[in-house]
Amino acid sequence: MSIQITECPRDAMQGVEQWIPTELKTKYLNTLLSVGFDVLDFGSFVSPKAIPQLRDTAQVLDGLNLGTKTKLLAIIANERGALDACKFEPIHFLGYPFSISETFQKRNTNSTIEQSLARVDAINAHARKANKHPLIYISMAFGNPYGDKWSPEMAAEWIQRLHREFDITEFALADTVGVSTEENIKQMFEMVLPEFPKLRIGAHLHATAEDTSGKVQAAYDSGCRNFDSAIKGLGGCPMAEDDLVGNVATEILFKTLNSSEIEHIDQNQFADAMMLSNEVFL
Repeated sequence: MSIQITECPRDAMQGVEQWIPTELKTKYLNTLLSVGFDVLDFGSFVSPKAIPQLRDTAQVLDGLNLGTKTKLLAIIANERGALDACKFEPIHFLGYPFSISETFQKRNTNSTIEQSLARVDAINAHARKANKHPLIYISMAFGNPYGDKWSPEMAAEWIQRLHREFDITEFALADTVGVSTEENIKQMFEMVLPEFPKLRIGAHLHATAEDTSGKVQAAYDSGCRNFDSAIKGLGGCPMAEDDLVGNVATEILFKTLNSSEIEHIDQNQFADAMMLSNEVFL
C-alpha cells in the first residue's frame, strides 16, 4: 500500500500575519499541485475575522490548475462554511475539526462538544448532497494542555460514534499543539487501525524538527499510511496556544518514509515548491 500524503499549505499560511498576495498564494498552490500529493489542504471557509489570511480562498480557487490527480480539501468551522465550500465543484473534502477537549472546541469553533456534534450532522448532510466527502479531524487526539480529560480510548470512542451516527469514513488524528510522543502515537494507531479497518485514519501531527522523524516513524510502524505535512514544518493552530508547534515538515517526512511507497511524488517539482516557499513565507 502506497503512502497517502496531504500537503497543508493552508495550515502553514493561516498564522502568518503579513498578507500573502492572492497571486502568490495561487502560484504556490499550483506548484504544489504539480508535485503529486494525494490531497492538498489549500484553504478554508471560516470567518475572515478569525483567519484573515485566508479570506481570499474563493479567489485563489479560481486560479488553480485543476488538471491533476490531487484532491482539494477546504477547512470549515460550521454549517455556513460548509454551505460556502459546497458551492465549488473542485473541492473534494470538507475538513472539520472536532475536538475531544471541551476547552479547545470552545476556543477553536466557539461551541461545546455537543454543539459540535450537531454541526457535524449539518455539515455531513450538506456535504453528501453536494457530493463532497466530510473529513473529521479528531483534535487534541494525543492530549491537551488545558487539563481536560483525555485518553486514547476517548479518541477511539468518538471515531466510533461519528462513524456510526453519520457514516463518516475519513478521519485524521490531530496533535493540535504538539503534545504527542512516540509512545502515545504508537498506542493510538495500534488501537484504532485494527478496530476500524474499513476507515481511512490519518496522522496530522505537530512536531519540532528534532521530533518529527521519530513521531512519523512511530505512526508508520504502527500501520499508519496517511500523513499530513507542510513544507518546512510551518503552521500550527492560532486558536490553540500563543506558542505554535508547527506541522510535520514534508521534507523530513520524505526522508523518514520508504521511498518506494512515495514514488508518486515528483521530487523535481517538490524542489521547485521548496524554493517558492521562500517567497511565500518570508
